[in-house]
Amino acid sequence: MSNTTDHDGTLDLQRRHVLATYGAAELMLVRGEGVRVWDSQGRCYLDFSAGIGVCNLGHCHPRVTAALQAQAGKLVHVSNLFYNENQPRLAALIARHSFGGRVFFCNSGAEANEGLIKFARKWGHDQGRYEILCMQDSFHGRTLATLAATGREKYRKGFSPDMPGFRFVPFNDLAALEAAVRPETAAVLLEPVQGEGGVIPAKADYLKGVRDLCDRRNLLLLFDEVQCGMGRTGTCFAHQQYGVEPDGMSMAKALGNGVPMGAFEVQARYDQVLTAGTHASTFGGTPLACAAGIAVFEAFDQDGVLENCRAMGRLLRERLEGLGRKHGVVREVRGLGLMIGADLTVPVKDILSRCRERGLLVLSAGETVLRLLPPLIVRPDEIAAAVDIIDAAMAEAAAAAR
Repeated sequence: MSNTTDHDGTLDLQRRHVLATYGAAELMLVRGEGVRVWDSQGRCYLDFSAGIGVCNLGHCHPRVTAALQAQAGKLVHVSNLFYNENQPRLAALIARHSFGGRVFFCNSGAEANEGLIKFARKWGHDQGRYEILCMQDSFHGRTLATLAATGREKYRKGFSPDMPGFRFVPFNDLAALEAAVRPETAAVLLEPVQGEGGVIPAKADYLKGVRDLCDRRNLLLLFDEVQCGMGRTGTCFAHQQYGVEPDGMSMAKALGNGVPMGAFEVQARYDQVLTAGTHASTFGGTPLACAAGIAVFEAFDQDGVLENCRAMGRLLRERLEGLGRKHGVVREVRGLGLMIGADLTVPVKDILSRCRERGLLVLSAGETVLRLLPPLIVRPDEIAAAVDIIDAAMAEAAAAAR
């Protein structure tokens, strides 16, 4: 484990050689196991951020670690000019756990959403249709196209002009969406549960209404499941809780439980939209990354991960609602499964720092929401310990606000 000198020296290298695009705390994490991580000073933290919803099976999960170790000694990379044995196996698992579609592999959520955007434009090209309707307060990535599709202006500031072809409507407002459809509209893109926008689930009948609208107006329905997918809400993909299937969806983050990978899937009937030469990725679907993804689905199928997510999600929400009543600083607790947001009346940044001081890593979403994304393997005693820390942080913040 690193000592203080290593900590200071490494931070000096960071400041001198790495672009300062992150407002990171000066906390260097060096080891992880399950729901816990350790910093360079040897201090242990409960990690209720999971790498921003990436390590859904926790840190260094035995299945994933074993799969990576075995594959690393066999074959790490081969270009997509050749087949590799793991890519079709993972694609079949994704299809079996969703809507039986066709899968393209890439490296990140932004790339997966770029692929969906290209898919929609290619599909609509011969009809003169290219526009994608997106949601206010959405987040789809940091590339120029996914930024243009992101409905939070603060992320787009300084990068204008926006790529054309995207317009925004309020989330959960079906009438506004229908009124926005024009002859050039090709698709609707949304997150079934908005993540960065404040952990806001779609209303019960909203996705069904959007599906009906897209069917009536011959539009593609595209779901961004980068954060809310891969078990985070208690089902493999969030839209499955609404009884609605999209024409295409993106996934990433937890797909490799920390190994960088992304993918998008389209319904099988669209398998001739993106043909040879129309889309590609050098590192998409490598044997190593796909080995990790296969291990993730094996854990879902054999280890009771999704059942635990649903049970622990109910427990965590109940405990947070209790804290809201106790301290009077919580407007609302919302979410699905273990994707939970508490909308606060006190500055969320104060809660984050107070929790970190006590050994708990949590996130924000938007400007007022405390976002909790613990690993899906979290246990009741770990939830109790985290809630105790949040309890103390809220008590301090409430006292400071008086």
